[in-house]
Amino acid sequence: MSESKPQGLGRGVLRSVAPGTELRDGLERILRGRTGALIVVGHDETVESISSGGFELDVAFSPTRLRELAKMDGAIVLNGTATRIIRAGVQLLPDAAIPTSESGTRHRTAQRTAVQTGFPVISVSQSMRIVGVYVGGVRYVVEDSDSILSRANQALATLERYKTRLDEVTQTLSALEIEDLATVRDVATFLQRQEMVRRISHEVAGYVMELGADGRLLSLQLEELVGPASPDRTLVIRDYLPESRRLEDVLAGLEDLDSTDLIDLAKITRLLGLGGAGGEALDDPVSPRGYRMLSRVPRVPVSVVEAVVGHFGSLQRMLAATVEDFHQVEGIGAVRARSLREGLSRLAEASLIDRFG
Repeated sequence: MSESKPQGLGRGVLRSVAPGTELRDGLERILRGRTGALIVVGHDETVESISSGGFELDVAFSPTRLRELAKMDGAIVLNGTATRIIRAGVQLLPDAAIPTSESGTRHRTAQRTAVQTGFPVISVSQSMRIVGVYVGGVRYVVEDSDSILSRANQALATLERYKTRLDEVTQTLSALEIEDLATVRDVATFLQRQEMVRRISHEVAGYVMELGADGRLLSLQLEELVGPASPDRTLVIRDYLPESRRLEDVLAGLEDLDSTDLIDLAKITRLLGLGGAGGEALDDPVSPRGYRMLSRVPRVPVSVVEAVVGHFGSLQRMLAATVEDFHQVEGIGAVRARSLREGLSRLAEASLIDRFG
């Protein structure tokens, strides 16, 4: 059995026990009453097959009912959405062959039941006053809001610094692309910083989910700081990715890098297939195809971006093109051609001002 930060299904389970939910209210009542509890969040034939004794209820869930039923010996079985109490006073008899490193009877039963049924199982420790959620072989500890909020604020401060640095790197890359001076190092640095921001944003979002009703302010701060997911990462990769590499593989590779590997720019360049076979030639010049820059022109559909990049093949050729040249692209009318030409000129001017102004 392992204890871990919430990911995937675990986060979904913790969302159901976040502050402000009825289930969390019931768990806090159990803690205040200094009693333990064993709660299965899900009911099917497998749960029935390992349940012995108790009595059937099938009544609407309420925190007070959960608290009163927890005073008795035995487990409580809820439906999958924790809106109804199906059974109470149940003795759970999971397969004893399922390995567990837990020592207490309640926790051993909880972990084995979670593994055998596939449903989350909540264990409330009477002596330690801890709420644990078992999902498969992983145990998550439900913490109080103050502890989570303290870590969340630290993560948010880190995210703010990362985001500031990412903005600087983005501005630099834009100016270098305009001047046709970008190198492998500049591209790798952008992807490194963007991945750092993505990871810390994901961590803060997890805290928001765990805080439930107590995380509203944190959610607003996160939204103000990073907003919706930026498409820049995908566009930058498409700007420089060799034909022999697949976008999906590079994205997956970036997400799989551990913290140590992410610091190594050579590893990022190898993922991209840039900088030579070893990814060491970080100062080699590279030229973008123009996906990212063109996508920053207001009101330009994706289909137009694809057509223009396919026609010109590089950002430098786009920057040197006239309105008539854009008009030659299939599907581009005179009005669109002029807006593209003027939009790229404004972006080029703004990028250089941001860098040198």
